[in-house]
Formats: sequence, structure tokens, C-alpha cells
Amino acid sequence: MKTLTNLMGELEEQLIVCMRCGMCQAVCPLFAQTGREADVARGKLAILEGLMQEMFKDPEGVYVRLNKCLLCGSCGANCPSGVNALEIFIKARAILTGYMGLPPVQKLILRGMLSRPEFFDRLAEWGTKFQKIFTQPANELIGTSCARFVSPLLQKRHFVPLAPMPFHRMLPSLNSKPARSGIKVAFYVGCLIDKIFPRVARSVVDVLNHSGVGIYMPGNQGCCGIPAISSGDTITFNRLVRHNLEKFQSHDFDYLVTACATCTTTIRKIWPMMVKDDSGAIKAGVEKIAEKTMDINQFLVTKIGLEKGELGHRSGVVDVTYHDPCHLKKSLGVMEEPRQLILANPGYRLKEMPESDWCCGLGGSFNLQYYELSSAIGKRKCDHIKASACSQVATGCPACMLQIADILSKSNESITIKHPIEIYAESLKMNAKPTLNRAG
Repeated sequence: MKTLTNLMGELEEQLIVCMRCGMCQAVCPLFAQTGREADVARGKLAILEGLMQEMFKDPEGVYVRLNKCLLCGSCGANCPSGVNALEIFIKARAILTGYMGLPPVQKLILRGMLSRPEFFDRLAEWGTKFQKIFTQPANELIGTSCARFVSPLLQKRHFVPLAPMPFHRMLPSLNSKPARSGIKVAFYVGCLIDKIFPRVARSVVDVLNHSGVGIYMPGNQGCCGIPAISSGDTITFNRLVRHNLEKFQSHDFDYLVTACATCTTTIRKIWPMMVKDDSGAIKAGVEKIAEKTMDINQFLVTKIGLEKGELGHRSGVVDVTYHDPCHLKKSLGVMEEPRQLILANPGYRLKEMPESDWCCGLGGSFNLQYYELSSAIGKRKCDHIKASACSQVATGCPACMLQIADILSKSNESITIKHPIEIYAESLKMNAKPTLNRAG
């Protein structure tokens, strides 16, 4: 109750800043679809005023309206008053969930599975073995599947299935010394990259080794906690923060890098935002790691320097466009660095799409709760990708990769999806040596 009271006080202070100018309407992807005031930041902030009274009158109504949000941060990034809507909405969800409790299904998933990293890994591996029974290929070029039978969960989705082998099985842990760079990083893999896109993690390790960077990658990493805190579940969030803190605190490193825009934002911004009331040791540990956390693209450009790759035996040049993940550009200001990684590969030609920073529409659990709306927002992104006339699209967020795969696959497009680190790794492979046998 003390935590909820503190959150309520912080919320009331931040709500005063909003001038009700309505600038958020122009940039909100949800408002662009619905045109409803309650779906835009200004409308949600109005609902939150007097939250203590509303929470007792109609907690479920407030909860539904508050959760109908992508948490993309577009409103905050364009607010002339500097309202941090993302922080306000996350804290408000925590207050409401603390008062109402989690729905049974969410409680099972978040506290029964996600908060227990080893068990969560085992469940995912079981899912890999049995997923072909319930799914069938949808688009072989993009690598998507769809439901074999009618499924209320999968619905009409085209999704990238779990990888045959997660990255933590390919390389359980790593602790290598720095070489010519003199820099050592901790590598936080993240759930989606570990279980669905292990090829991205492989590229990260290969590029870091090629660049002479030492790597500390502890085994049994947990989720960064964004699914939990987005649902208002501070209990699971705090468990995961402490779990990962214990994993990474035991070693010295210069930076912590991730290839996931959402994980980077969560560790760098949301961890310290939500542990303000914790004990000194936890708070200090979180702040120290948060300060060191960087997106992999930003790290390579600003701390290492890029190496122009070799064209090799490739015939022709691949046209690629780039989608700016919300959490990378709007939350962290990282937009030029991923493009520089792409441009470092002479086998690729970068062509900008219209509105490259317009949200793809995934929004984590938003996609599960409001799939039709999520798909409608995604269609706008799909149209922009097609307008670029490229055969490939790159983005620095595995969640965005999932959404883009869904919308392109359902449109029967022949456009492949990559992470910028994969494109950069390709350009270095002529000089790279095998690295994935260096487990420590």
C-alpha cells in the first residue's frame, strides 16, 4: 500500500504538466484509427485526474481505457509541455493492478511462468517440439506460420514460430577478454531474440568478437520485465529486475548491450523509474547498470567505429528500407546508428520509406487484446514498406520484426526482414572467424 500511495503522489504531480493542447492527437497511431478522444494521451490523462476517486467508482472502466494504449511513446516524444505519458501510464497501470489484482490468466502467465526464467525456458522448448502439430507454414520466404486449426489466441495471425534451438542452447554462457578494443560488454539477449531470432544474437556475438570486444554473457537470463510492468504487475517486474541484477552485477564490464529496442529502453529507463523506493543496494545496482546500457547499433557506432565491409561475390545490390522502432527512436533518440550499420555493407542500398518512425502497431499485449486494431495500424506500415519498392526491410526491434512479418505475410509479400546487426555482420563475414564455440 505504501508503494501504491507513493505512485499515486508521483502521478498527481506529473498530471499537472499537461496543458490539454491536443498535440498528441496528430501523432497517436491509435487515435488515427479510432478518432476517439479517450484513446489519445490527452483523453487518458483526463481520466487519470482524480484517479483515487475513479478507482473506487469504476476501476474496471478506467483499467480498460488505460490499457487501450500501445505505450509507443509518440505522444511524449512530441509533447510541447514535456509530459512523460509513458511513465504516467505505466505507473497508473501499476496502481490499478495493485488495487484490483491481476486477472487469473495474466497471473498464471506472468507470475507462474515469466517470473521463473528456467521454467519459462523449458516451456518454450516444449513449445518448439509441439508447435508443428498446431501450426502450418504461411510464407516460406518471410518464415511465418499460421494456425492449422481455428484458434481464439492465434486468430488470423501469421507469426514467426519458435526457433528450432534457442540461443541459450547454442551458447549457454560466455566470458571472453577484450582484445584490440580494450572494451568489455555484458550482452543481454532478451526473450524474443533468444527464442525466436537466435540468428540476431549470433550476429551480435560475431560482430563483437570481430571488433575485439570482450563479452560477458551469463546463463539463465530472465525477461527484462516489460510484459509484467505493462500489465501493472510490479511483483513479477521486481522479481525479474532482481534476478537479472544478480546475474550481471557479479562481473565488471564497460557497457551492457542489447539488440532489442524494448529491452534497452526497459533496462535504461523503466528499471530506474520503478525502483525509486527500493533499498539502497537495489536502487544503486539498477542505476549503475542503466547508465551503462546501450543499443548495439549505438554502441558499435559511437564506441567502436564501423568497418566498411567487403562486397565479396555478391552479384547486384539489395534494396533495403528501415523501420524506426518507437522505443529506439522516441525513447532513446537512436535513429542514425542503425542506418549507418546498413550503409557499412556495400551489398545493400538504403531507401527510406514514408513515415519510417510511425508505430508498427504491435504494442506487446495490445496486439493480443486488440488484434484487429493492431493489424489496422500495421497495414499503414505495410503500405509504406511496399511504397519503398525494396526487397528487404530492417528494424532494430524483434517485436517490430514479428509485427512486420505478420502484416507482410498476410499481404502475401516477398519482402524479407532483418536486424541491422545481421546486415553489418554479413559485411564482415569474409574476415570473421567462428565464434560460437567460445562458451565460458
